Amino acid sequence: MNIFVGSLPFRLEETELRELFEEYGEVASAKIITDKFSGRSKGFGFVEMPNDEEAQRAIDGLNSTEVGGRSIVVNKSEERKDSDRKRSFGGGGSGGGRSGGYGSKGGYGSRDGNRRNDGGYNKGGNRREY
Repeated sequence: MNIFVGSLPFRLEETELRELFEEYGEVASAKIITDKFSGRSKGFGFVEMPNDEEAQRAIDGLNSTEVGGRSIVVNKSEERKDSDRKRSFGGGGSGGGRSGGYGSKGGYGSRDGNRRNDGGYNKGGNRREY
């Protein structure tokens, strides 16, 4: 079972996280998530335990316990859906990208090639519907 562990002390090491869970059974892996630029802990991680009964005992036993002065959160990790992984950074009609710009139809940077200086809000005129 994959277990989410949140509100971890930022100085906690992966070996310490592993040791916490090994009190309840076999631990396949323990990973603390770090910032890719600074290398500092983000304060959460994941523990993989192959035996579901041991994993559930660890969840029940460790959730809301104090570790390094912080009350940690421990629960079963849910698989993220593909739609949760995709994030939109513009496009369409809301905020940037080549199609739509600031407005949904005919705004700055729109597909119709007409650059408008009204902030992207169509106020009538030669409005094109797509």
